[in-house]
Amino acid sequence: MIDYSSETTQAPSASLPGDRVSELLMGMRLRGIRYRRIQVTPPFGLCFGSKEGWAQFHFIAQGPVFLRSPGGALHALEAGDALLLPRGGRHELLSAPEQPSRDIADYESATLCEAVSAVEACAAASCPTTRAVFFSACLEFDLGGMHPLVALMPEVMRVGTLLERHPELLPMLEAMDREARTERAGFAGILARLADVISAYIVRGWVECGCGNATGWVEALRDPRLGRVISAVHRDPGRHWTVAELAAEMGSSRSVFAERFLSVTGMTPHRYVTELRMRLAMQWIGRDRMPIETVALRLGYGSQAAFSRAFKRITGRSPGAIRAETQPERSGPVTA
Repeated sequence: MIDYSSETTQAPSASLPGDRVSELLMGMRLRGIRYRRIQVTPPFGLCFGSKEGWAQFHFIAQGPVFLRSPGGALHALEAGDALLLPRGGRHELLSAPEQPSRDIADYESATLCEAVSAVEACAAASCPTTRAVFFSACLEFDLGGMHPLVALMPEVMRVGTLLERHPELLPMLEAMDREARTERAGFAGILARLADVISAYIVRGWVECGCGNATGWVEALRDPRLGRVISAVHRDPGRHWTVAELAAEMGSSRSVFAERFLSVTGMTPHRYVTELRMRLAMQWIGRDRMPIETVALRLGYGSQAAFSRAFKRITGRSPGAIRAETQPERSGPVTA
């Protein structure tokens, strides 16, 4: 679980330069797929994360609650805690460390508004005094071309001492607490929007703290000269980049640039540019439903056939298969 307090003591050089922080976050996309306001009395065990590829957010309005993370670590949560699991994964919210769990989708729920439901499993006599209350969100989390950053994030990112650096979060958490405990008009929609905003704050806090101890790709961003190269490529992925042009961005010879780029990122410049293009192509074709020919031209390929060959070489699937496998965005129920 991330601890922001340790990261704020890092030397300034460990942090990402401000302009590249902005570039990282400009492409960030957090879209709520499914939200739940949950009220349960002990003993309880709820399992989340059956749908792979989606992030999970939890806010504890009334606890205590134990979180068992995808990696098996156990964390005690109290009222006011908010956390994000950027890669999702199977995890549990429990009334006691050894409590067995069942999938959240197995619980009966009632629709509060579009994409927001209520789950209540309370013993009527004791519910008001002993219940746990939390608000959970299943989120589509996308950093666009900066997607490698997601793999470098901790499995659990908790607000914690981020509040010390961003006191403006406190009123939002207090608002979540009020809305989760009451049923005032529009409370479900307000909770959903607050969950999205707080999740974005958690991600931004991690980036601004220098991305923890992440190395490799993040190290390239921290390097002032290599960072310029990465930023230039991400700004214009469809350009026909040559090693000479990339070396000029770094201000070095081609041989020095190529060696430095490979040692830090673990891949050649050509491979990096190609993989970036294919990640963008998957999003544009699958999520945004962009015509394949348009994607090919936008990414600098002279023909759809040339693009399709490169796409299949990198991803193992054809562009048409990605389009067929990916459903258009919807707001209906999902299992997560």
